[in-house]
Amino acid sequence: MSDKTILVVGTYDTKDDELNYLAEVIRGQGGGVATMDISVLGDPSAPCDYSKHDVAEAGGSSIQMAIDSGDENTAMQIMAEGSAALALRLYREGKFDGLIVLGGTMGTDAALDLCKALPIGVPKYVVSTVSFSPLIPPERLPADVQMILWAGGLYGLNSICKASLSQAAGAVLGAARAVEKPRFDKPLIGMTSFGKTVLHYMVSLKPALEERGFEVAVFHATGMGGRAFESLAAEGAFAAVMDFAPQELGNHIMGSSISAGPDRMTNAGASATPQIVSIGCYDLVDFIGWQEVPPKLAGQEVHAHNRLLSSVMMDADQRREMARAMCTQLAQATGPVVALLPNEGGNEWDRPGGPLHDAEAFEAFKSELRAHCPDNVTLIELDAHINDDAFADTALRVFDGWLADGTVKA
Repeated sequence: MSDKTILVVGTYDTKDDELNYLAEVIRGQGGGVATMDISVLGDPSAPCDYSKHDVAEAGGSSIQMAIDSGDENTAMQIMAEGSAALALRLYREGKFDGLIVLGGTMGTDAALDLCKALPIGVPKYVVSTVSFSPLIPPERLPADVQMILWAGGLYGLNSICKASLSQAAGAVLGAARAVEKPRFDKPLIGMTSFGKTVLHYMVSLKPALEERGFEVAVFHATGMGGRAFESLAAEGAFAAVMDFAPQELGNHIMGSSISAGPDRMTNAGASATPQIVSIGCYDLVDFIGWQEVPPKLAGQEVHAHNRLLSSVMMDADQRREMARAMCTQLAQATGPVVALLPNEGGNEWDRPGGPLHDAEAFEAFKSELRAHCPDNVTLIELDAHINDDAFADTALRVFDGWLADGTVKA
């Protein structure tokens, strides 16, 4: 009797041998296998547990509709939608414990939607000829997906691709056996930040919130961290959020690839989750250090954080744009929102006398934020820096008020 079952997904009309090899390795390690076919035109060598017809129908369509579309992109999107819906239903029914999808660009395109449909904590692996490729935009990547390059596997089995496939099979089965999934037995607070050098409010806030009976998850706001934060926020997983590092929104509007997507700072609001927000590192735009500076930032001074990441400080006009963008996102919220504006700065480097201090540009940002702050947002200004104790104390006072009136459930 196998202890864990892995759902093996792919286009069985073109990748039958490779998908069956994956299944053999999983079974050889004592795991169970369920199979799902997302092909359109052909058929597998043996019936799958979930056929291409099951997949298309799960998405409200049919294989004939996919064929009649006459377009491979449209057809695969039909299969992507169906596989995502079917996989989520099967997971909720306890039919599998981990997922592995194999594909080229077509299969990978569908795999990203399928994996994104499953909750964080479900082991999900994609074996792809385009793993780690710039073809895949950050906002398409599920927050906790694992990818393995399918080296030498474009057509048929060989010793090179078997090395990739066997590792992937072992990895997903091992993950399904070892994973400690989120329990959500305590109400969860989602917080965004950067390292303690530049922002350190979490050092005092995390233990204070834990003393109040909450679990605290701090997300590194460097693109994928924000995606994980937004993914959980969209599920309504947070009792409240302290979204104090909105820099990914600035990255996005300034054209950086280090983006959490256009929906950054919206999903907590869409799920009516109470939000306390602030301006941590709002004035910096991070971009990929080995790529060209985004056109909107051309000619501005660049600071190389390391060989992967560089930063540009926004000028006054760009900070005004950032303020308007924050207000636009927060205006969509259906739950309570409090914005904390620390008037002495939003990161450790922008204090008066600091290397990134620009009083005029900061004033431009604050004026724009005040002018465009939407009616659904309560703006609280502090004569303090974001890293001062007064900032954390104010955030706790707001939070405690919500606890007292039932806005946040303990």
